[in-house]
Amino acid sequence: MIFPLRLCLSLTRHIALNGLQGRRRYPLVLMLEPLFHCNLSCAGCGRVREAREIGFRMLTAEDCLAAAREAGAPVVSVTGGEPLLHPEIGEIVRGLEGQRRFINLCTNGILLERSLHKFKPSPYLGFVVHLDGLAEKHDRIVGRQGVFEQAVASIQAAKRAGFQVRTNTTVFKGSDPREVRELFELLDGLGVDGMMVAPGFSYEAVEEGLFLARSEVESLFSRLNQDAGRFRFYNTPVYRQFLAGQRGLQCTPWSTPTRNPKGWKSPCYLISDGYKDSFEALMNETPWERYGVGRDPRCANCMVHSGFEASAVEATLKSWQDIVRTVRWFALTR
Repeated sequence: MIFPLRLCLSLTRHIALNGLQGRRRYPLVLMLEPLFHCNLSCAGCGRVREAREIGFRMLTAEDCLAAAREAGAPVVSVTGGEPLLHPEIGEIVRGLEGQRRFINLCTNGILLERSLHKFKPSPYLGFVVHLDGLAEKHDRIVGRQGVFEQAVASIQAAKRAGFQVRTNTTVFKGSDPREVRELFELLDGLGVDGMMVAPGFSYEAVEEGLFLARSEVESLFSRLNQDAGRFRFYNTPVYRQFLAGQRGLQCTPWSTPTRNPKGWKSPCYLISDGYKDSFEALMNETPWERYGVGRDPRCANCMVHSGFEASAVEATLKSWQDIVRTVRWFALTR
């Protein structure tokens, strides 16, 4: 199964309980950024600027665990910045495991191999390694030679040690479907447990001319989706259809709230219109109806999974055809 059965059951129970309680807005994934500091300066990342604004301020392990309790999401994506730079990252992960959260620990891979001793293989923990292309392209995007090679070595080391390892690939303007396919073939050969892929989104304070317009995203993913049966894609079938222009979805930013050293970010992972002091304030005080495609011009080209995967799940549950397709994807993806 592409999704672990325990995770599937946890998500299903969470969605059902919130539905029975009449909640329209609730989180599925907490985006937890313990720090903004990173050991790379990638094109397409706005966190470098935010790191300069606040210096080395970071969340403590207790801050992180309290945020997870507040949000109550079954899944926590620990991101940043580079989470493995955090001095308490082992304690953070152990605490989240103790809460029975499913953890995606996102990393560029540079520090992963030497950090494996801080963790133990667990059904709740998976590493997500960032790879945006083959060696030449990936190293150019991250601004340093040799990072691709380090990331691949870290994937191999983590797999040998018994950890779940997935990858996250962002596609930008000029991405060649053939190269992306070659990357997936390489990752498949490494035995990764799933491959996430999504378009980059053009938000403020990052390099211009890097991002795809919506029509370009749809054209690219129409071609990439031809390989849906070959590779262990970690994106749901409905989300992949959306990326290819075959489905319409509106974003659900409350499904992936972000907590970082500045507070609870409003309204979403990529747009910063302010910060709230608590999760409750984020949910109750953010004018959600103002955001999304056709509502806010900044959202026009956004198709990233942090805003739309939960929308895809919601759409799936409204259609028996989509439910059957998704169950087959869960069960039959090798």
